[in-house]
Amino acid sequence: MDLQQMRYVIAVAETKNFTRAAEQCLVVQSALSHQIARLERELGARLFERTSRRVRLTAAGEAFLPAARQALDAAERARAEVAAVAGEIRGPLAVGAIPTVTAVDLPAALKRFHLRHREVRISLRVGASEELAEQVRQGTLDAAFLGLPPGPRPKGVRGRELARGHLVAVVPPGHPLADQGEVDLARLGDEPFVDFPAGTAGRVQSDDAFAAAGVRREVAFEVTAPHPMARLIRQGLGIGMLPAAFVDEFPDLPVVRLRDAPVRVEHLVWSSFRPSPAATAFLSMFGDGEVPEARGE
Repeated sequence: MDLQQMRYVIAVAETKNFTRAAEQCLVVQSALSHQIARLERELGARLFERTSRRVRLTAAGEAFLPAARQALDAAERARAEVAAVAGEIRGPLAVGAIPTVTAVDLPAALKRFHLRHREVRISLRVGASEELAEQVRQGTLDAAFLGLPPGPRPKGVRGRELARGHLVAVVPPGHPLADQGEVDLARLGDEPFVDFPAGTAGRVQSDDAFAAAGVRREVAFEVTAPHPMARLIRQGLGIGMLPAAFVDEFPDLPVVRLRDAPVRVEHLVWSSFRPSPAATAFLSMFGDGEVPEARGE
């Protein structure tokens, strides 16, 4: 069994096609098929069910795949650690971020990191805070930028607070509240809302604030990203709540400040285990030394 065979198995599992897997691995299909067959003989089990229409993992293949990925990751980490001893930062860097991150200019930070460490393969995944935190815990992300209600950061990860801010109300053009400079949450109680899904960190901060104010509200539309939220608001279907530092993304939508506004805290989190050399170099950008510029500065 060798690492190249594992790469072939992963490629077939991901593409569900031997021809496309061979193209992805830059080998002829016969060589890839031969190596997988050789591995199956060594393991004493078939990893794939092959028909004229499809290729899918067997039960043995499903069991083998996570271990193969872990082995390749370990080999990649070993090469990166050796290169780091010689002063070269290389290997993968997987970063996660909420769509409304405002504490840093993340694209600019990634560009600067790329210019310094061109041998590092950067990937970015955008999602909800709780999903990203879990992926950091599992090791599929090296670091993530989260937006959370006040309180302790997620368990099982290390991290630091980057910034605190408030949410504001975003209303349709021509809405009766559009010319109000500042209101209480109670003024919003009769409005239909567009908000993030129930239970997510982006929703909890608003729900907690309304509950503390003794205000009941109706969330008529649930979305997973701010741009669909803005489109619904433009149609007059409801109002929304977004970070004050983010609403410049939608200059056509009136913003109403809130006296008892929900508080949001942005965190940078990373694995509790020792970060890879690439992750260490990335995280150092957000320490006591150099920090990428905040949005709007």
